[in-house]
Amino acid sequence: MHNVKLGGSDEVEVAARQGKPGDGNAQQNQAVSRWVHLWKTIILSSLSKTTYPYCRYIRALDLRDLKDLLEDEKFRTDFSNDFFSGELSQFRKEMETPVKAKSRTKRPLRLNTIATLEAIGEAITQQTPVLEELHGEITSTALLRWIPRLPKLQQITLWNGAALANGVGSTLHIHCPDFKILRFYTWTAPDTDHFFAAFLQDLRPQSLESLEIISYSDIGPETFLALNCHSKSLLDLKLDNIKPEAMPALSMLKDCTALGSLSLAETIGSTDLEHTQNDIFLEVIGWLRDCKNLQNITFHKFLSGPAVLTPILLESNIHLVRLEVTDYAASKAKDFHQALAHQQSLRSIVLKSDGEVCDINALVSSLCKIVHLVDLRLSNVSDFFRDEHICLLASNLPELETLWISGWGITDQIWSYLKLLHFLRRLDINAWSSFTADGLLEYISGLGEGNRGLFLAVMMADPESALSEEEQYIVQEALTMKVEGRFDYTLARDPDAEEYNESDSE
Repeated sequence: MHNVKLGGSDEVEVAARQGKPGDGNAQQNQAVSRWVHLWKTIILSSLSKTTYPYCRYIRALDLRDLKDLLEDEKFRTDFSNDFFSGELSQFRKEMETPVKAKSRTKRPLRLNTIATLEAIGEAITQQTPVLEELHGEITSTALLRWIPRLPKLQQITLWNGAALANGVGSTLHIHCPDFKILRFYTWTAPDTDHFFAAFLQDLRPQSLESLEIISYSDIGPETFLALNCHSKSLLDLKLDNIKPEAMPALSMLKDCTALGSLSLAETIGSTDLEHTQNDIFLEVIGWLRDCKNLQNITFHKFLSGPAVLTPILLESNIHLVRLEVTDYAASKAKDFHQALAHQQSLRSIVLKSDGEVCDINALVSSLCKIVHLVDLRLSNVSDFFRDEHICLLASNLPELETLWISGWGITDQIWSYLKLLHFLRRLDINAWSSFTADGLLEYISGLGEGNRGLFLAVMMADPESALSEEEQYIVQEALTMKVEGRFDYTLARDPDAEEYNESDSE
């Protein structure tokens, strides 16, 4: 038992969905019962109440999973009292203010989930000498107590980054020489930038390899400067929802040139570095040009993203494997689209624009030259693709396994070309289309072993030429029989008809 995480909530949900009529509740009970048993065993092991010392071998402790269990409705109604009985009764922590009940009977006390998790974590971490990963909604005081017991700790995932303040960095420095990976969801406070920078500076120099901020935070210049303390070790950097006022400070990351993966996202996409702060814009380009090991780049809501990336794509010493750019102005991105062709190492491209018309031929021509693409996902930027554009892509990209594409007026003409994609496992056509059952069946008849498990989605079928329910069933059955695939079919909405119906009802 190296990883304490059952994923109970998903299992319960699957059991409820897949159960036969009448037995859904029994399957849910069985799933939650296994979930409960796992955690009871671990907690009892921490108290030396099990025959086998399970805790001594735990390498990953995910308290998020335990939190999901404690907040699960089935657990609360049917399992909670038994879970917190006997030796485990000491861990039940209740809210000071009772929950109001509808009746006049004695009001029940609500479980204080965070306090309960901390009490359980306190017990478990005293018996986990080889623990390498710690995940959960953990307070700063708990971290300061637990870290000295965990000499093998390598990575931490937190809900609130504020738990890293108050000397946690120094404690990791002293007790956890292998610590290298940090993730947190949020940290919003006036002093966030200062305290997080202090944390980064307190760690062992050149030790942090991966940092991911998943949601909103108030990081800024101090944090970016402090990250240079790990310029040679930092390989993976993901900063989501960067505030607009912090975007100009990105150039302060200039020494972090060991990066292999970079993901940047602004909160609202309003900072135009190219035209308002061109000196910083050029410094950001200079920084990325020095990142010779870059393989993965993701830019979300980065207004100057395509302009920043264009010279990077043209660098002969940079060999990207995956590129994702969303929320960009397609009409101004011709140079960016053409530069894509210079990165022959690309295996995955995800582009989602603002939906404005772009130079379609330039984009398609560029993509067709990246012949080893495995994953191509186009949204909005391909809204004006026609049959011939999809046919060109299919003819030139034989290794595709995933293709998401939009378009207009798409017909059965594409199927003979899509047949050439012998490794395709996912095909999403989010385009106004007029496919026939015969065309779909002809395509399915040509699928082979490399297409096994194909998911085929037609998401905007023209209502005027829609497949009947019987035809949809025939296509699904043929796809299942041929490659054990799945077919999803959705009609496009007619906005004019909807508007008419609404006005008519008034």
